Amino acid sequence: MAAPQPPERYECRWTAGPVAIDGRLDERAWREAPWTAYFQDIEGPAKPRPRFRTRAKMLWDDRYFYVAAELEEPHVWGTLTRHDATIYADNDFEVFIDPDGNRADYYEFEMNALNTGWDLFLPKAYRDGGKADNSWEIPGLKTAVHVDGTLNNPSDTDRGWSVEIAIPWESMKARANRRVPPSPGDEWRVNFSRVEWKHEIVNGKYRKVPGLREDNWVWSPQWAIDMHRPEHWGYVRFSRRGP
Repeated sequence: MAAPQPPERYECRWTAGPVAIDGRLDERAWREAPWTAYFQDIEGPAKPRPRFRTRAKMLWDDRYFYVAAELEEPHVWGTLTRHDATIYADNDFEVFIDPDGNRADYYEFEMNALNTGWDLFLPKAYRDGGKADNSWEIPGLKTAVHVDGTLNNPSDTDRGWSVEIAIPWESMKARANRRVPPSPGDEWRVNFSRVEWKHEIVNGKYRKVPGLREDNWVWSPQWAIDMHRPEHWGYVRFSRRGP
């Protein structure tokens, strides 16, 4: 379908020093990197504004593609602890990367507030008959979560959680269909998604409200409840300009 507006754009700046992956976005490189626009509903701005704010940042160097995100959340909770579980069954943060922008051969990574991850590769979108390769792993992946409040504690109000992700270029080289790491000026298609479930507190524990589907909030709108439409993902341009 034709999108009512073009995809989002972002200049991913170069960082000269290593980034400590601890979930805290207090390093100089992160402080000086620009934020994306706040996320909106997956179907676009005609839908209600998300209940909680979400935004992201990106950096790169010779070894890693760095992603950070800040998720406003008054009740930070999670249940899944097994790697490669269906992470969007919890509240989560998701990364989608299509290096050559051909709407195929793309990567997906999801994580929850417990820092449990799910990495998978899609040879083509589900609507085109694609099947996820859950055996694909990201050797050398670094992830961390910082909770600004308490985790799995319904008795108080939290401020939110933040994530840091360092994806090694080497892990994407084999099926990127282009130069990896990128050259300055290259553009890749990237998008981010946040899945948020409405919850209730029963016997002192969090529980999803029965019968309600999840909210999907994204950086670049998909114009449908389907993250697997890479033609609507954002454009990320890699720059040697430092933060």
